[in-house]
Amino acid sequence: MEVKIGVLHTAREIVVDSPQTPDEVQQLVADALKSVDGQLVLTDERGRKVIVPANLVAYVDIAKADSRRVGFVTE
Repeated sequence: MEVKIGVLHTAREIVVDSPQTPDEVQQLVADALKSVDGQLVLTDERGRKVIVPANLVAYVDIAKADSRRVGFVTE
């Protein structure tokens, strides 16, 4: 699952490839945003953690990770 997090006052977004389902990620975001001093904590596929202060989250985009195609496509 690919999760893109927009951070306030930052031009680039954070991209995390998470093994969690979209519903699990959505619940983590909702829980983090309930508190003013909350933190959004996501773990990527390699076990690394990304921590973003909830008051700096501008948006969260949750989508299936693109499957990378290898080789040539013929029509």
